[in-house]
Amino acid sequence: MSLSLVQSRALLGLDASAVTVEVHLANGLPSFTLVGLADVEVKEARERVRSAIQNSGLEFPHNKRITVNLAPADLPKDSGRFDLPIALGILAASGQIDAARLAGYEFAGELSLSGELRPVRGALAMSLALHASRVVTQLVLPPGSAEEAALVPDAQVYSARHLLDVVQHFLPQDDNAPPAEPAAGWSRVTAAPQPELVRYLDLADVKGQLGAKRALEIAAAGGHSLLLMGPPGSGKSMLAQRFAGLLPTMTTLEALQSAAVASLGGRFSLDKWAQRPTCSPHHTASAVALVGGGSPPRPGEISLAHHGVLFLDELPEFPRAALEALREPLESGVITISRAARRAEFPARFQLIGAMNPCPCGYLGSKQKVCRCTPDQVARYQSKLSGPLVDRIDLHVEVPALPAADLLQAAAGEATAVIRARCTAARERAMARQGKANQALQGQEIDHYLLLDDAAAKFLNLAAARLGWSARSTHRALKVARTIADLAGASSTQVTHVAEAMQYRRALRA
Repeated sequence: MSLSLVQSRALLGLDASAVTVEVHLANGLPSFTLVGLADVEVKEARERVRSAIQNSGLEFPHNKRITVNLAPADLPKDSGRFDLPIALGILAASGQIDAARLAGYEFAGELSLSGELRPVRGALAMSLALHASRVVTQLVLPPGSAEEAALVPDAQVYSARHLLDVVQHFLPQDDNAPPAEPAAGWSRVTAAPQPELVRYLDLADVKGQLGAKRALEIAAAGGHSLLLMGPPGSGKSMLAQRFAGLLPTMTTLEALQSAAVASLGGRFSLDKWAQRPTCSPHHTASAVALVGGGSPPRPGEISLAHHGVLFLDELPEFPRAALEALREPLESGVITISRAARRAEFPARFQLIGAMNPCPCGYLGSKQKVCRCTPDQVARYQSKLSGPLVDRIDLHVEVPALPAADLLQAAAGEATAVIRARCTAARERAMARQGKANQALQGQEIDHYLLLDDAAAKFLNLAAARLGWSARSTHRALKVARTIADLAGASSTQVTHVAEAMQYRRALRA
């Protein structure tokens, strides 16, 4: 048979669309044509496939006109993931393997010139797409990628180290002959056991800073964003780097979604399974680096921080366009990247932790050093953060510098595990009441689930009018107050909870 069909998948965002690799061998001038909106990496597969087949001791049909079509033709294809299905299609079309036995399998893998299989990015996204669409098939992937894909429940994944391992599994069989032994490099992959305890940096390392630690606890319990402002060396980065350990343990679905995005970006590691990510890009990062982009679209830092933490140190030093691009994802939890040819949607449910100095020199209000910045310089520095962006950050906290005596003599604070237990209990109260974290409440849900006392409502109305708060600021203060009430185990939101929440809605001072 001179025509063969092999199934694979192409990635567009988190969607892994089915691709049929059609290979046709015909008489005529020898050629190797690859069609189907293939990117440069895919077109280079012709040379890799030819060398891999020859160096594996198999026969490459030099005297044939080879046409490879990647269907559907209007779907972009990139990376070297189609090397293996193209090679198998050529071998099946030339009769060296049984084309009928390829049914029920999907393949992805990059070939080296010797025939070794190399990992491909997005293997977990492929397996997750199969699971979501309830497609029953068997995935054949290189080592490294197969272990990723096997993390999805009920996935049927096989690992193959070399092209010959795959070929041996699909050789034509005689019905009367005993079944052949599987190749040494071919094996069924099952999900690796999940670690019982995910390790994070301990918040007990940070001495003092009780106010900032309280704000971290509130942010973790309710899913709120946080801005830390203080002089250099006050502990802002230490606090932010330990924040992920306060968040509740990831569910299996959250872990799969987070790992799938990391796999798309080539950052996934089995050692970090079910560990909430903390992404901390440098302040020179562009808007595309933060939100994603490119052709085809790739996830940015906000998507790689999905179900985790996005820590932006030196927040005012980021390009204005990059910071303004965060406004919509902070509200919606998704980012849609539209280009002329394609549109991709990535999840971006992250918690933003920003850190900044109060002024260009960093010592405004410090007791250790004198600030020499003029009021105009301070105002210009703080105005790098737009009002709409600051309005979307729930908690604004000052982190003062700790005196040397307190730093040396202070006892260790509460451990991360103790605080995480309180945060988890508060989050469970919110989930039992409304099915989502307090930060995600919208519209009528705020009125329905807030359970605000009359005295607390009057207090907030008076304070919001005097402070000139926007409707968004008022609603975010209410959500923070609800989280404080959950931490206290209170059924209703009271004046004390609203009063504490208002302390975290301070404006940047000039």
